[in-house]
Amino acid sequence: MDKMCLILFYPLVVLSLHMSPLGFVSGLGRGTTNIRCIEKERQALLAVKQGLVGNHLLSSWGGNATTDCCEWEGVYCSEQTGHVTDLDLSTLWQSYLPLQGKISPELFELQHLEYLDLSFNDFSHNQIPKSIGSLGNLQFLYLSDCNFVGEVPYQLGNITHLKELDLGSNYFTNPKNLDWLPHLSSLTSLNLDMMNLRNVLDWSKVVAKLPKLQSLVLSRCDLPIPILSSLSSVHLLSNRLTFSIFHWLSTYSTSLVSIDLSDNNLSGSIPDVFGNLSSLLDLNLADNSIEGQLAKTIDQLCSLQSLDLSRNNHGGEFSEFIQVFSCAWNSLTSLCLSGNQLTGRIPERIGSLSNLEVLDVSMNSLTGVITEAHFSNLSKLRTLDFSSNPLTLNIRSDWVPPFQLVRIGLRSCKIGPYFPKWLRTSQRSFDKLDLSDAGISDIIPSWFQDNSMKVSQYRVLNLSSNQLEGPIHSLPSELSSLDLSSNKLSGRISFLCASKNRNLTFLDLSNNSFSGELPNCWKHLENLVILDLSNNAFSGKIPTSIGSLAFLETLKLSKNNFAGELPSSLKNYTKLQLFDIGENRITGMIPEWIGISFSKLAILILRSNQFSGSMPLELCHLKDIQLLDLSRNCFSGTIPQCLNNLTTLAQKGSSSPSITHDRRFYDMAISSLAAYEDDASLIWKGRMSKYKSTLGLVKSIDFSSNRLDGEIPRQITDLIGLVSLNLSRNYLTGQLPPQIGKLQSLDFLDLSRNHIYGRIPTSLSQIYGLGVLDLSNNNLSGKIPIGTQLQSFDPSTYAENPQLCGLPLQKTCPTGETGSKQVPKEEKDELISFGFYVGMGLGFAVGFWGVCGSLIFNRSWRYTYFGFLNVLTRTTRIMPSDITTIKSVGIALDVKNTS
Repeated sequence: MDKMCLILFYPLVVLSLHMSPLGFVSGLGRGTTNIRCIEKERQALLAVKQGLVGNHLLSSWGGNATTDCCEWEGVYCSEQTGHVTDLDLSTLWQSYLPLQGKISPELFELQHLEYLDLSFNDFSHNQIPKSIGSLGNLQFLYLSDCNFVGEVPYQLGNITHLKELDLGSNYFTNPKNLDWLPHLSSLTSLNLDMMNLRNVLDWSKVVAKLPKLQSLVLSRCDLPIPILSSLSSVHLLSNRLTFSIFHWLSTYSTSLVSIDLSDNNLSGSIPDVFGNLSSLLDLNLADNSIEGQLAKTIDQLCSLQSLDLSRNNHGGEFSEFIQVFSCAWNSLTSLCLSGNQLTGRIPERIGSLSNLEVLDVSMNSLTGVITEAHFSNLSKLRTLDFSSNPLTLNIRSDWVPPFQLVRIGLRSCKIGPYFPKWLRTSQRSFDKLDLSDAGISDIIPSWFQDNSMKVSQYRVLNLSSNQLEGPIHSLPSELSSLDLSSNKLSGRISFLCASKNRNLTFLDLSNNSFSGELPNCWKHLENLVILDLSNNAFSGKIPTSIGSLAFLETLKLSKNNFAGELPSSLKNYTKLQLFDIGENRITGMIPEWIGISFSKLAILILRSNQFSGSMPLELCHLKDIQLLDLSRNCFSGTIPQCLNNLTTLAQKGSSSPSITHDRRFYDMAISSLAAYEDDASLIWKGRMSKYKSTLGLVKSIDFSSNRLDGEIPRQITDLIGLVSLNLSRNYLTGQLPPQIGKLQSLDFLDLSRNHIYGRIPTSLSQIYGLGVLDLSNNNLSGKIPIGTQLQSFDPSTYAENPQLCGLPLQKTCPTGETGSKQVPKEEKDELISFGFYVGMGLGFAVGFWGVCGSLIFNRSWRYTYFGFLNVLTRTTRIMPSDITTIKSVGIALDVKNTS
């Protein structure tokens, strides 16, 4: 989910599902009772723990911790009976990684459960157990974002006391009916987000049978029409709805207070009928194609508190745009206009929105200067995002803001040259802070590095792309995401050891001047998912403890001075998708475990190191690999013939233009949850190029500048998805594979500076998309095949091949030399040449007349020969009829000669 401000709205829905009176009572009672949990239920919880791995959420369960399960994290018991009534294992509001595994059957021994929350975990594409229907006392069930698949068990209909049910954001099989749903007559809140209801033709009638339903979430359900029911809250985001939806919704003007129509097919201007929804408090129309000025009818929504119009096509002057909120000026608490085409200045009048808590105008074209006057009465402001606008903040250093911000986004605004001091004077509780690309040329002040500033569990800090200098001494202890990339920071990074931050999942220190050896304390950072230390001055061996990062998906150590061999502890990286250690001084052979342990690897870059030895056959196990760069090393031996096992490279196209991660990170733009996108650099068309948003489209093999010998294996032509193939600067011999034309996706092919001989296969001219070709400095011969492609390249493409001729070279070919299709290598015999056919013809003529001519002109020889044939008939299997035919020819010759 990469929507600006959606994180500000969606969690409110989730919280509303979670905040029941039951939860508050259980929470308040926790730890105040002497009743210990029931042993049978304690054993059931321990069995649940056995089936789950992945974080420290369950570290308090058993072991050296308390034996009273009522004191375990996430477990709540009844003060009267001691039975477990609440089980909260959600990681949505935790700094932990998702739990992984299966739901143990023992969970359903907790028959007194009234509240169960397993949301935002990973149950590895398993189904919801049918036994869940046995939890008859459940009133609140939350299973969203759990990676469940298959059918929704109809046994859910047995939990008749359910008040809130959340099954959103899973991967269920498209249901044919919802017959189990009407049994849940007590439901007040239902979330079926991302459940495809295209085949459930009576879904509106089914939902209408839930008399107490107040909140309905049917996001991304592929619904063609809205539901007809007396609802107060309707969430229909990510369907195929058009503006006709407003005419349906306007009939519920007295009941609707919350509408979410984001990510639909809404286009044009907001219709006037929309003004009839006079009770509306919250409206989300983000991610559509709404354009023009806001309809004046929106000014009739005098009760409006929250409005999200992010990522539409609204244009015009910002000051004119917000005039339509005059009626709701004093009620607005959240205003999100990110990603539109608004221009002009932000008027100081914005500072009079005294109830405003969220203001997001990022990614527009707003200009001008922001002063203290713009914030004069914004005492309730908690989220401020001016990112990606050419705004200048001209604020006094001694200014004391009237607000306490939790989220600040000022990316690409001019704030510098000094680090803003007003952050110290009054901003002491940050959740997310983005001051990237803000023109700051300063040191990070000591007051910012210490822990005097209170931080929440989910703190995101982005100070990248500035001119920050000096060392880092310490970090706030609760960071979950830290980006200090592209600055001038220096010194060692021992501050990572001091922090012992087990919450950190994202760390980017790339493009700085950090130096020295890496500290050997990575066990304290065991939840890291993304680690980028590239382009610094680190040296020494890679420490063994870095292998303890078992959840790592991206590791970038390129452009440093690391030496020695890769530590074997890296084979713990079973989730790794990108491994870039290029441009260092790493030695030794490629470990075999890279091909075995890194089963999910998509990007492997070992470029410009000192690796030696042969390429292990285990590399062929990397079925997901799409970028394999082993160039500029000392590899020897032959290219493995098993390369056609690289499944992804053997397929054309890509499912996604970028390479993203399942793990969600709080985006640096402050206000949205987004998947992290990888980037990688490779030599493309002679220069180093960086790819990110299109990295998923790059399928490349680069073995150049090594000591490889032998022939190019024909199996490489099975990799029909290859876009780039570079085998240059080796000692390769043999001929080009005749089937090289199968590589129809190739844009870049460099086979130069080898010892390849023979003709250029005609099939090469059939790769019509080939943009760069280099066959120079080989021993190729014959005429360059004629076609629309090969003649279009510069003559340097074929240079230093003395026996090569034909256009575009100036050397003409000998008479009779053609560029026609060549015989494939498997069927081609070098002895069968033009001279062979000439000799065969002459030999046949001489032999025929030498034998047959004698029989024709010498009667005695002919009689003797026929007598021999009579004997041959009796001693061999030659048919007499065949002999008769031969004799008849001889008799005819006798008659002819006699006459």
